[in-house]
Formats: sequence, C-alpha cells, structure tokens
Amino acid sequence: MLTLTRLKPPDVNAVVNFTLPLTAEERTRSRHRFKLEDGKEIFLRLPRGTVLHNGDILADDNQINFIRIVAKPEPVLTVIAHTPLLLLRAAYHLGNRHVPMEITPNYLRLSPDSVLHTMLEKLGLKIKEEVVPFQPELGAYGNNHSHS
Repeated sequence: MLTLTRLKPPDVNAVVNFTLPLTAEERTRSRHRFKLEDGKEIFLRLPRGTVLHNGDILADDNQINFIRIVAKPEPVLTVIAHTPLLLLRAAYHLGNRHVPMEITPNYLRLSPDSVLHTMLEKLGLKIKEEVVPFQPELGAYGNNHSHS
C-alpha cells in the first residue's frame, strides 16, 4: 500500500501518477485509507489538522509517487440572495449554527439540511440543490493551508 506523507502546492504542470477525488469532509482527514478508482489502496499520513484543497499534490516519503487531489462533486445547497445584506444575514444565521459553509460574494454553499433549507427560504433566499465541488471555509481557528 502506498503511504502519502508530503503535501505539495498545487501545480498544474506537475506529473502525477493518480488523481484522488475527495469530498469536502474527506479532505479534512489527515490519517485515512482511501481506494483509488483502479482499486489500489493508499494511506494518508499527513500532519494532524491538514486540510486538503482541490489541486494539492501529495507525495510519498521518497517523492516517487505523486497524487493530485480533486474536489469531488457532492450534493450541496447553493444560497443566492437578491441583496448583499440578505446574503450577509444568511451567513450570520448559518455561522451562528456553526455550519460549514463556502462563502463567496455571490452565494453561500452548504451541505444539504432540510431544517436550514426551510430557515433560509423563510428569510427570503433562493436555494438551489446542486452536485458540485464544495470548499467550506476553515473558520477563524482552522489550520492555515501549509505545504512541506
């Protein structure tokens, strides 16, 4: 089994042996066994608290094998508002519930939740159910994205 221990910055020109599609939750696992599409197993042994991002490159200790992380499309709710203030209000209410959220100037994105869906609709927001890559914020106390 291939053990990956090093995190490299994204490099579109890097030669990789494999790609590993992971959901947002899977990209927070620093020690975990995954199966590649061809059935080969790999083990992540990264520093605790490492959060992977789309495009990151992982390598083994010998830096012979390289794997590119790909943000795997997953079910999400995309929240759109008619005004910036309404989007800010939604972010406030979701943040108050410690909901992992992707924040952009034009939309918020979160994992599907029927209670939150109803709350957001009552606030007057438009919600789209989608299957897309999801990159939630790390939060104020989250690990900074560092590379070895």
